[in-house]
Amino acid sequence: MIDWIRKLWRVDTASADDKRAHNLFEAAAVYVAACAEDDQEQIDEAAGWVSPEALSFGVSELACRAVIALAREHDESPDSVARTLLGLPAP
Repeated sequence: MIDWIRKLWRVDTASADDKRAHNLFEAAAVYVAACAEDDQEQIDEAAGWVSPEALSFGVSELACRAVIALAREHDESPDSVARTLLGLPAP
């Protein structure tokens, strides 16, 4: 069980050039930024740092934090900000 949790939160890269571990939040940040810049090479690299489940969790957490930060910055509700970002009508 402990090994599964360790694997979820971080994974050692197999590259000889980069022996350090990447955590899921680092992977999510690099992955999302690469998606925004349409950088497929960086997307693929970040996606290989952690399991798909961990990456999904990290991206979800990043999205939540970003919506909360934007909502505070614009003095709006998180729901309103999320809908605006996705081009959805107000409820």
